[in-house]
Amino acid sequence: MSDTGTQVNIEASMPTVSPKTSAAEKAPTPSRDVIFEVRDVTVSYGSRPAIKNVTLDVFEHEITALIGPSGCGKSTFIRTFNRMNDLIPSARLEGTVTYRGADLYGRDVDPVEVRRRVGMVFQKPNPFPKSIYDNIAFGPRVNGFKGNLDEVVEGSLRKAALWDEVKGKLRDGAYGLSGGQQQRLCIARAIAVDPEVILMDEPCSALDPIATGRIEDLMRELQERFTIIIVTHNMQQAARVSDRTAFFTTEVESEENDFRSGKLVEYDLTETVFKNPSDPRTEDYVTGRFG
Repeated sequence: MSDTGTQVNIEASMPTVSPKTSAAEKAPTPSRDVIFEVRDVTVSYGSRPAIKNVTLDVFEHEITALIGPSGCGKSTFIRTFNRMNDLIPSARLEGTVTYRGADLYGRDVDPVEVRRRVGMVFQKPNPFPKSIYDNIAFGPRVNGFKGNLDEVVEGSLRKAALWDEVKGKLRDGAYGLSGGQQQRLCIARAIAVDPEVILMDEPCSALDPIATGRIEDLMRELQERFTIIIVTHNMQQAARVSDRTAFFTTEVESEENDFRSGKLVEYDLTETVFKNPSDPRTEDYVTGRFG
């Protein structure tokens, strides 16, 4: 997993593909296209696999939730979609991840361009030590944007449902915002470079219930424009906001040192996963019998 290689126009190299049905995926929602196809993916750190043999499809303009106990590889898995694991020297990926039919890990694909198209919001709000305005403008500036930055900043903040709260203090420092506002600022910052996909790794874990509700409402609004993949430990949150849910668990790889790796147990429509799961391990987890 290297960032080396010839840079190409990832948009031109990635044609739209039609939905496909796999063993890990049941009939897709009508009119939804597959945006990511994951086939037999294993991600290892050194010689130890964090996740093994994951196969699933992610559908456009849906919210896909990744759930499971701590240590099952959810965060490792979500980072495969924008090649963030490439930044870890010991990380290695086997299998294939395609984005609109093109190999996301192809030698001619620029990881920086991948990360522009597939933005990420992390568990803890991480605004830059800059003004609110400069946080949003940072990405477009880095990417050589020549248009009206004021419009980009306002538009991004409006999409993140933050404009009305900050429009009179755009030059103030971002650290002066509340935790929930900072997280929405980070979402606006991700939106500012016009991605197709937004990854969210436990975006509400550090927030109070009111801020969490605002982020959840925002996710539902954003899915009209973006595809969203979210890691969450909150079963109620997954049930409330997602269209599909993937349940991961851990399997013991070595009894000698209790080494475990993550495995995808079940992936289906969220209502099915929570009300009529096909695997007893899924039922045990979503009903609180373990995890």
